[in-house]
Amino acid sequence: MICKTIVEGTTKVLVPIPPKDATFPPSAAPVFYNPEMELNRDINVAATAAFVERLLSKKMLIREKISYVDAFSASGIRGLRIAGEVGIHTILNDWSQKAFEMIKENIKINGLEGKTLAIHKNANLLLHEKKFHIVDIDPFGTPSPFLDAASASVQNMLSVTATDTAPLCGAHLNSGIRKYAAVPLNTEYHSEMGLRVLLGACARELAKHEKGMTPLLSHVTRHYVRTYLEITPGTKQVDRTLKSMGFSIHCPMCGFRGHVYGLAVYLDKECPSCNALTQIAGPLWLGPFREPNFCNEVISKIEIYPLNTKNKAKKLIMLCRDELDIPMFYDQHVICKGLGASATGIETLIEALKDNGFEASRIHFSGTSFRTDAPIFKIKKIIRDLSG
Repeated sequence: MICKTIVEGTTKVLVPIPPKDATFPPSAAPVFYNPEMELNRDINVAATAAFVERLLSKKMLIREKISYVDAFSASGIRGLRIAGEVGIHTILNDWSQKAFEMIKENIKINGLEGKTLAIHKNANLLLHEKKFHIVDIDPFGTPSPFLDAASASVQNMLSVTATDTAPLCGAHLNSGIRKYAAVPLNTEYHSEMGLRVLLGACARELAKHEKGMTPLLSHVTRHYVRTYLEITPGTKQVDRTLKSMGFSIHCPMCGFRGHVYGLAVYLDKECPSCNALTQIAGPLWLGPFREPNFCNEVISKIEIYPLNTKNKAKKLIMLCRDELDIPMFYDQHVICKGLGASATGIETLIEALKDNGFEASRIHFSGTSFRTDAPIFKIKKIIRDLSG
C-alpha cells in the first residue's frame, strides 16, 4: 500500500494514495480517506472541544474520564485529531484489518499511545458492548444501520454524518422510506428535508433507549449532512424531544408549505392557499437544528485552533446560528421563475420582507434562499414589487 503524509490541524497521518484512474478516489483506496471532508473534521474538532468545555464547566466529568469513540476510523484522522487537539481519551475502531494496522501506525506517529486505543471490531458490536460519553458515527453512506447501537452507547453527545443524501432528500424516495421510516420529498429545499429526516430518525432511535436530544449544531454541506446532539436521559426528556416531531406540508402548485406537530395527526389534502392537492413529508424533526449559544462557543474554538478551513468553518457556523427557527426555506430563484420575475440580491429581498413586518433571514443551505414567516402570497407580491 503506497501512502503519503498529510497534516490537518496539528495532526499528522499516513493515508493511502488511491489509483489515478478511480472515478471516486477515496473509495478506491485500500483505506478510506476523503480530503473533501476536512471542513467536516475541522468543525468536529471545534464542536467537540466546545462540548467538552461544557461538561467540564458543569463539573459533570473530568477531562481524563471523558471517552470519545470514532466508530468508523479508517485512517484514524478524525479520532486522532480529537485525541491530540482536544485532549480527551479516544477509541479508534474499524472493521477493516488494513485500516486497523494504519490506525496503529498513525497513533505512533502522533505519540498518542496513552490517549488512544485502536480496536478492530464491527461498529454495532462495539457500541452495544460499551458506553461512551461521545459517540461519533461517520460511515461511508447511510448511518441508519448504526443509529440503534449508537443510541444505546452514547451518554452525552451523539455526532452523526450521513452521506446518502439522495435517499434522505427524496431523490431516491423508496430508499429513503426504507432506511429512515419517513417519507422525504424532493423539493427545492431538499437539503433541509434531508437534515430534518435524519434528525427525526435520531430522535426516534434515542427514544427507544429512553434518551432525549437537543440539536446543538447541524449543517448540510455539499454531499453530506452532519449533526451534533446533546443527550439527556429520562422519559420526561424523551417526551419533550418527541414534541418536536411532525409532518411537513408542500403544495407543488403554488409553493405553499406548512407543518403539523405530532406523530398521529390529521392533515387536509387541499392546499389552504390554492386548493391544489398537497404532498406530505415525515415524520421528521420540526424543532431547532442548532443552539445559538453553542454556535458561539464553536466559533470561539474555531478562532483559536489552527484549522486549514478556518474562514469557511466560521462563516458556515455563523450562518447556522443566525437562521430563523422556521421549518423549510424558500428559494428566491424558484419563486421568480414561476412568476416570470427577475431576482434581486438576497439581502434586498430579506430587508423588503422585514420592512413589510415579517421575520426573515439568510440560510446556510443555499446562497439564493431564505427563511420567513410571511405567507407565500405575500412573498410573491414582494418579489413582484421588487422586480418592477
